[in-house]
Amino acid sequence: MDLSEWGVKLSERMAFTDEKEHIAADRSENTQSFTIVLESASAENEYHDTPLPFAGSRYRAEKEAVPEKIRQMRRLYDYSWGPVSLKARNFVRQGRFMEDYEDDYPWTGEFLCYFPTYHDLTIRQLRGYFSWRSHVRKGDFQPIAASAAYLYIYELLNGIGASCAEESLRKLKDFEKGFLDSGIGDRHIRPNLMRWMTELAVVRDLPPETAVQFADPALLRQDAALTVLKDPERYSDEEVFAALCTFGGKRLAGSPVISKAPERGRHLFCEVWRTTLSEMRDQGRDLFKRCFGAPRERLWIPLANAVFLWPKELPDRDYILDECRIYRCRGGIWQVESYDKTTFNRERFQSLMTGADQKLRRYLKTGRYLRERPEDAWAAPFIEAVMQADKKAALEAARPKITIDFSGLDRIRREALLTRDSLLTEEELAELEALPEIPAPLLPEEEKRPALPLSAVQIRILTALLQGGSAEEIVREEYLTPSLAADAVNEALFDEFADIVLLCEDDKLSLVEDYTEDLAQMLGGVNR
Repeated sequence: MDLSEWGVKLSERMAFTDEKEHIAADRSENTQSFTIVLESASAENEYHDTPLPFAGSRYRAEKEAVPEKIRQMRRLYDYSWGPVSLKARNFVRQGRFMEDYEDDYPWTGEFLCYFPTYHDLTIRQLRGYFSWRSHVRKGDFQPIAASAAYLYIYELLNGIGASCAEESLRKLKDFEKGFLDSGIGDRHIRPNLMRWMTELAVVRDLPPETAVQFADPALLRQDAALTVLKDPERYSDEEVFAALCTFGGKRLAGSPVISKAPERGRHLFCEVWRTTLSEMRDQGRDLFKRCFGAPRERLWIPLANAVFLWPKELPDRDYILDECRIYRCRGGIWQVESYDKTTFNRERFQSLMTGADQKLRRYLKTGRYLRERPEDAWAAPFIEAVMQADKKAALEAARPKITIDFSGLDRIRREALLTRDSLLTEEELAELEALPEIPAPLLPEEEKRPALPLSAVQIRILTALLQGGSAEEIVREEYLTPSLAADAVNEALFDEFADIVLLCEDDKLSLVEDYTEDLAQMLGGVNR
């Protein structure tokens, strides 16, 4: 069927009951198109647009309900600024205009937006936000969408609603306590809030003690530990051991060495770090640098993930947060110098601490011994030096301390002379003064030799060992233990050797090879 035939059938089927309207069709046998014309016979049935009463009245009501202040604020938005500064510039411009504005309109509904500004809110949402803000400023924290709460944070970061940076930080802290700590707000806000408060303190050049109140505690602990370990001689054993545990973890803090002898154990671990650091430095090697690297300088963009309007000019300055973290601004560009944990050599640090833990457990006989690891062998000489020094200190501490007050002896001698002079007559005093001074008698060479500071049993033990035998029978006969016998001999000979001469390992006594010749000579040339 062609178009002309289809047009004929259409005209045949169309019927109108209204006689005032007619259809005029113009067609031809050879034409391929047709035209349908509808004409109105009277103006009585002419259609006119009629607004819906309900929709129009609500529109007019909403239009009339917009406060004039909000109308003016929305007209302040400038679309001509570049895309980078568009949000921040318009936000601060509008925010300062609405700084003191208050409203009384409840917040309802949801609002989700990244980097929100006033321009992203509807009229109702704007009124609801400013009403919520009025309550917050009075200490009345009410629920609101997290994206809307960020508007309040952005205001304070830009100084809107605060006279200075210190007041901004104080109000942000109040917001954390009243909105987040109370459980009203979204918990995901807190990490950003703490970061921004720290960065604001740095950018506004507030005192470092203010910035550290908001800085990441884990970051501050790391910096404090690095400061201590870099120069451990300046700090106590408690401070050094706490720094070691920052990187050594619970395994170091829970070592049996600490459980058995807390104070002595902490001191030994600290001395291992101090001794290794010092001796490697003398050898031209830097243990601290090998474990934690060197400070690195990298780009730092504060408040990058916030709507924040930067001042046109920033003065060049250095901001020292702590001894391991320095922020520098040059030509408006910020950089931070700090230790980067991604460059830490934890294997080297753990090797030293694990090696120390393994040897100190055996040294203090704690039980639960660890297997020696080949990779810890490099640290063995430093750990052995610490244990030898500890043995000397233990012997010195065990020696009895005798204090002689020579000033008292002089006083007694003077008083005795005065008493004598008061009892003698003048003739007797003259005779005493006339007596010649009698020199001290000369003693044979063997009589000048001081007596040995050893008991007969101790001499028997040393003699048996010098002759290549065993002292087990002597110890058993005298009802001693090998460890007590060794401690007594070492204490008796400490003044002579300033070191340990008799070892007790696995309840067996043996001599330190370096001192056998001296011991033999002291005991009168014992044949070996």
